[in-house]
Amino acid sequence: MQESRVNNHDDFDFEHSPGIPAPLPPGEHIVWQGSPDKWHLALDAFHLRKVVFYFALLLLVHYISGLNTPAGSSQGISFSTTVLLSSAVLAILFLLAWLSARVTIYTITNRRLLIRFGIALQITMNLPFTQIKGADMRVGKDGFGDIPLQLKDTRRVSYLVLWPHVRPWRFAEPQPMLRSIADVEHVAKIIGSVAAQSSELFEAQATAVNSHQQSSHDELSQGNLIKPEAL
Repeated sequence: MQESRVNNHDDFDFEHSPGIPAPLPPGEHIVWQGSPDKWHLALDAFHLRKVVFYFALLLLVHYISGLNTPAGSSQGISFSTTVLLSSAVLAILFLLAWLSARVTIYTITNRRLLIRFGIALQITMNLPFTQIKGADMRVGKDGFGDIPLQLKDTRRVSYLVLWPHVRPWRFAEPQPMLRSIADVEHVAKIIGSVAAQSSELFEAQATAVNSHQQSSHDELSQGNLIKPEAL
């Protein structure tokens, strides 16, 4: 099993193992686990860079307009208030990003993908590879990036509940997303490889079931399955 930045702490002792609420079925095993990077999550999901730019511009306007204003005036007080407000907002945004990254664990097994998330209430989303029809990838210069997943059925997927682990602006058909993960290209290759193997296994099982059903149908047609003596 490969791990990447998995946050493991005592707040989730109720779990069977980190990121997994119950024991995996026989034959299923963990292939990869990882968590979002708090700094990238703060910049990308919580738009910390844009908020910093906004407050910097606001403070610059206050400063320029207050150059000829006497000290202690209402404009000077307003500038100080803006500094405190901007600092508080930035601190809250980073705290939310840190908490979100801390509680989130992405798990890839040989059968499914699990997303454990939620600051106040922890939820684990179960995504079997048989329900995933495709995936995209966004990678940055530093190797961090996102992997949004395209589902066959999105009726039970809530954009608001999943955020920030969802592709931005896809409200009609939400796409769960592994967000701000390191070495995203490597993780994308793992998902592609495991999904292909899972699809082959599913097709093999479906073929076996169909063969068994056809065999049973043939026996019924020949009158070999139910004998008069058993009635």
